[in-house]
Amino acid sequence: MQPPAKRVIVVGAGLGGLAAAIRLAAAGRQVIVLEKNERVGGKLNLLRAAGYTFDTGPSLLTMPWVIEELFAAAGRRAADYLTLEQIEPTCRYRWPDGTTFNAWQRLPQLIQEIERLSPPDVPAFFRFLAHTARIYNAVADAFLLRPFDGAHELLTPRLLRDGPSIDALRSVDAAVRSFFRSPYLRQVFNRYATYNGSSPYLSPATFNVIAYIEFAEGGWYVRGGMYALALALLRLATELGVEVRTGTPVAAVTTGGRRVGGVRLASGEELAAGQVLINADPSYAYRVLIPGQEAMAGRLARQAISCSGFVLFLGVNRHYPHLAHHNIFFSDDYPREFAAIFQKGVPAADPTVYVAATALTDPEHAPPGHLNLFVLVNAPALNPRVCWNREAGPYRDTIVAKLERMGLTDLSRHIVYEQIWTPADIAERYNAPGGAIYGWASHSPFSAFFRPPLRARTLQGLYFVGGGTHPGGGIPLVLLSGRAVAGRIIADSRRLGTTAG
Repeated sequence: MQPPAKRVIVVGAGLGGLAAAIRLAAAGRQVIVLEKNERVGGKLNLLRAAGYTFDTGPSLLTMPWVIEELFAAAGRRAADYLTLEQIEPTCRYRWPDGTTFNAWQRLPQLIQEIERLSPPDVPAFFRFLAHTARIYNAVADAFLLRPFDGAHELLTPRLLRDGPSIDALRSVDAAVRSFFRSPYLRQVFNRYATYNGSSPYLSPATFNVIAYIEFAEGGWYVRGGMYALALALLRLATELGVEVRTGTPVAAVTTGGRRVGGVRLASGEELAAGQVLINADPSYAYRVLIPGQEAMAGRLARQAISCSGFVLFLGVNRHYPHLAHHNIFFSDDYPREFAAIFQKGVPAADPTVYVAATALTDPEHAPPGHLNLFVLVNAPALNPRVCWNREAGPYRDTIVAKLERMGLTDLSRHIVYEQIWTPADIAERYNAPGGAIYGWASHSPFSAFFRPPLRARTLQGLYFVGGGTHPGGGIPLVLLSGRAVAGRIIADSRRLGTTAG
């Protein structure tokens, strides 16, 4: 047994925390992971009820090489733990006027779809890919793939040289409009800003790199459901000797002077450690878990946060042949929708609706002849303008009625199981301030660079991982966050002589 100085405690068993625990254990560290909920996975989680299985969080995987590299770092093959497959089409889009668009991953079919909507936009699509590839090349190595401790690290020769390439001074929408003529394609490419919970009319065009990653590297699904990824990481962590305790809420980080000493559990038990890694939103952590950090908590609380979500889990006793695995039913006025969410702080009257039907790929996720519909609508973060206890029922009816108008005929009569999650539920389940799914909103040119850093500046031995810190939200980014912070902890430990590894 290693002494407490060589022990790392991870608070929270989201994907970032599990990824960091795996890398630390592979480097010889003793790691204890403490999770308040009954299952690991954080926002990537699971709901089983009435014969239906629903993924409750991310439903699409990009950058699968990040998972393969994580398993390789532990001396394992990812293919021995989980199966990844590409879904065709990646997404099926539908507009109120009946127009449809299939985002195929096979290039010939994708180009045919673009040409069907707008022939001049075929060459525009290739120009857009070339432009966003330059953004990716400028930010990947300098920002995504290595530890990043704050804005001072922007002042490197490479980032200064490549700065104009990242297209940070215009919005996602402005850049998309400069390439595409079709209003339908503009809406498709604007949607990628929502992958980090932001508005395409406010986010810098740098985030068009999200579309590039999906189109260049593909969109993937984990066979058995996305939660199979969390189970695979749990299995690997356990094999490496990581102790994972679920149903174990942490009450506070313990400190001595200007460094951490471990944690105190809600039960009153204290665990000593040389480093504490928090896999929770830093705003929540500084406000609730870390004593004496009122000033930092206040500063973080003033930052604009991402949108939340309004979720319906629907078990339906019929099939809809025109549904794909991933579906988007667009609103008729995209600017008005985002203005409602981010400027007025109210639910959009005509929301864009995402529907995932994983039973089309994994039939065991629903009884025979049934579908499991995960329905997600972007919603404002919690604020006094919306009382979800009062609004949830009527808003549910608005969404179901929209889906019925757009082809899911008589949906309300075929719902045999239903559960609703509001932003308040998301806030409570995941200790997410305001119910924000992605932490801070990305609405300034350099917002990504000003996220709370991996290593706390106020307490030695305190670190952060996950979507609220570097490099941001989404499955691949939180896994990269785990890689970066594990490397930072190991390097700091060696520098300070707290471990022989």
